[in-house]
Amino acid sequence: MPQTPAKFVILDRDGVVNLDSDQFIKTPDEWIPIPGSLEAIAAMNEAGYRVVIASNQSGIGRGLFEMSALNAMHEKMYKALARLGGRVEAIFFCPHTAADGCDCRKPKPGLIQQAAQRFGIEPRGVPIVGDSLRDLEAGVALGCVPHLVRTGKGEATLAKGNLPEGTRVHDDLRAFSRWLLQGDGAARAGAAVSTVHANAKTNAG
Repeated sequence: MPQTPAKFVILDRDGVVNLDSDQFIKTPDEWIPIPGSLEAIAAMNEAGYRVVIASNQSGIGRGLFEMSALNAMHEKMYKALARLGGRVEAIFFCPHTAADGCDCRKPKPGLIQQAAQRFGIEPRGVPIVGDSLRDLEAGVALGCVPHLVRTGKGEATLAKGNLPEGTRVHDDLRAFSRWLLQGDGAARAGAAVSTVHANAKTNAG
């Protein structure tokens, strides 16, 4: 049976959804949303977009915090989003350090592949939003459309240059959401996304 075309957006977490820190975000108290970011996710949801997060979380591999702390951070985010009528479909994260040589630590595309497999989507054309070059490279490797936000490490990333071809720059996630939900942005983003397979799972992970 043909499936209704789905609209997806892939977000980095730290520096895009919440404030970032060079000392890592280690506790729920340290997890503080960037003003307007949760409202932006809720607005995208309302317009029919399904949002997933792909995030490097090497603080786990470094022993800076436990999985229980990461789960508590995400529970805080889920509850805050729910109060706004928004949701994140799933969170894909890499707990490894660079020394582990895994396939899921961005800029490698493993997390994006996991998301694509979970939801049965073709990542080509899906917007990916990040504040660092590695966020964008992970998505571009699979054909995602890169969007850089100036929050988090975004300004420093922009100053270094060498962004993937076609990268659009936005002040923050709220500005990206406004661009996406305008007729032109939404049409171009949605047209490039394939259908969801009948067996796609929708539970948050």
